[in-house]
Amino acid sequence: MQNTDNKSPGPGTKPRQLSLAEFVPLMALATAIDAMSIDAMLPALPAIGADLGVSETTQLQLIIQLMFGGFAIGQLLGGPIADSFGRKKAFYVGLSIYLAGTVLAIFAPTFSIFLTARVLQGLGASIPLVVLAALVRDQYEGAPMARIMSLIGGVFITVPIIAPLLGQGILLVWHWKMIFVMFLVLAVVVTIWFGIRQPETLPVEKRAPFRMSSFAASFLEAATHPIALPFMIAEGFVFGAFLPYLASAQHIFQDIYGQGTAFVFYFSSLAVALGIAFFANSALVLRFGMQRLTMGAMLYVVALALLMLAVTFALGGEPPLWLFMGYLLATFFGVGFVFGNLNALTMEPLGHIAGIGAAVLGTVSTFVGMALGILVGWWIDGTVVPLIAGIAVYFAVAFLLVRYAEAGRATAAVRSQG
Repeated sequence: MQNTDNKSPGPGTKPRQLSLAEFVPLMALATAIDAMSIDAMLPALPAIGADLGVSETTQLQLIIQLMFGGFAIGQLLGGPIADSFGRKKAFYVGLSIYLAGTVLAIFAPTFSIFLTARVLQGLGASIPLVVLAALVRDQYEGAPMARIMSLIGGVFITVPIIAPLLGQGILLVWHWKMIFVMFLVLAVVVTIWFGIRQPETLPVEKRAPFRMSSFAASFLEAATHPIALPFMIAEGFVFGAFLPYLASAQHIFQDIYGQGTAFVFYFSSLAVALGIAFFANSALVLRFGMQRLTMGAMLYVVALALLMLAVTFALGGEPPLWLFMGYLLATFFGVGFVFGNLNALTMEPLGHIAGIGAAVLGTVSTFVGMALGILVGWWIDGTVVPLIAGIAVYFAVAFLLVRYAEAGRATAAVRSQG
């Protein structure tokens, strides 16, 4: 019978592990809080804007983008809390902040207060993601770690498939605020499951005292690591290519292509390609390695984007919906081979400071991605060309950064052997 003891493992004791059959769906559901809080919102953006007196597309995009701002800030808190007080306490802190932000969003009287609530939601939802990365790193490394991340991603990807459909379904019969009630229920369920079943994986003797000096030292180490940093920035460029689509999907399918409420089916279908790629990666990464799969997938995405740009310009700047969807499906399949591997490559040299390492990774990549994503997002107004061009450029830069990091890793390995 699975031991459900929540206490920290004793000195010299290996942390207990949940079976993969339980650990993977639990971690996927924990990460789903963040994705659900974004994807289920997409059908509700016009209704929220109407209630709170906002109609500009660029302003409504802030509902998505500012949550990522809180997401970036929260990871800085989650890292040191997870390393100093344990993974479980950090998880509880994050979910408490998320619940407070969700309640504030339900009762927000103005758009500015609603945006503040979204920042709090992002801040709170980010901490469980830091805990997830640290939990996985506590128990796995190398290709097995990348496999676990891909399996979690494969289960997690069902959220973007069903979340917009859930959001649209709620809107058909209830007020948009009921979507936030759904968020409350999800967060409570995850907290109870995690609290009862997930053992603590960070022994007391391995916890770092919560001092600003030690936090600053660990933060500086992670943020300036010659191998991890290029991977972090590369992840930021990948996220920067993905964020404009996420923030403007409702505008693209409803306004540019005139699909109305049917846009949720287009959005959900694209997540299927990601899910297939996540599961394929979990099987292939042990055979081909993280580096080869990541760099190959990046080149594939760049080539697709360049080809699509050429075809789009040949068609006068506006591809038909079927062609645009085909391009996105093929691109998302490639992206599915990048996220889990790139995360594992970044965390691999930061195992001794996994909590803060995960926090720095999330903060750096999110801030870089937000800046790059907003830059592209403001240009998506009547045409999808900026989105495709952004994917081409950002993935090309990410490829060069990964190649640079791998060269540094090879050089370091040679020096250590010498």
